[in-house]
Amino acid sequence: MERYVALVPVKPPALGKSRLVGLPDTERRALAAAFALDTVAACIAAESIAEVLVATDDASFSVELVALGAVTIPDGVAMDLNGTLRQSAAEARRRWPALVPVALTADLPAVRGSDLDAALAGVVPGEAAYVADSEGLGTTLYTAAYERFDPRFGPGSALAHDATGARPITAPLPRLRRDVDDLSDLDAALALGAGPRTTEQAASR
Repeated sequence: MERYVALVPVKPPALGKSRLVGLPDTERRALAAAFALDTVAACIAAESIAEVLVATDDASFSVELVALGAVTIPDGVAMDLNGTLRQSAAEARRRWPALVPVALTADLPAVRGSDLDAALAGVVPGEAAYVADSEGLGTTLYTAAYERFDPRFGPGSALAHDATGARPITAPLPRLRRDVDDLSDLDAALALGAGPRTTEQAASR
């Protein structure tokens, strides 16, 4: 079985999830942190993922991520998601050249390790592949060999990844496809069974 290093870019919680409108800033920050922690915990639980590398400029939050078992690095390309992922892939290649990079967004609070294993099980070693979000427009997961790693996250990223020759992973995987941008997305994630940190934080709304 191919072994992976998960690359997870995490904005400082104070800056994340600005579209969670209607919530006080303290609750929005806490939810953004919970999403990231539950996403990283799922990566660590996945049998196919050997290492998790998180890029974040929040030094205090990185302590929590390291406590879960992740490795953290500073985000040297702040506010450029794809630049951050390319930088992370370069660092991962230096540390773990035998692993294959897989990029994930940090707002997948319902995802589980088994979802990641199921998505990656069908990937031909080294091929470029991606998982579209629940709307079919964005991307929640992208993988390719280091030599081909060319992430195109952002608006319309599913089509952008298609244009690079990446193959869409078509398994249902509803928890992996459920990213959270707004409160209706959060309700959908909770209905699917969000991770413990998100569930606890959402209960205080």
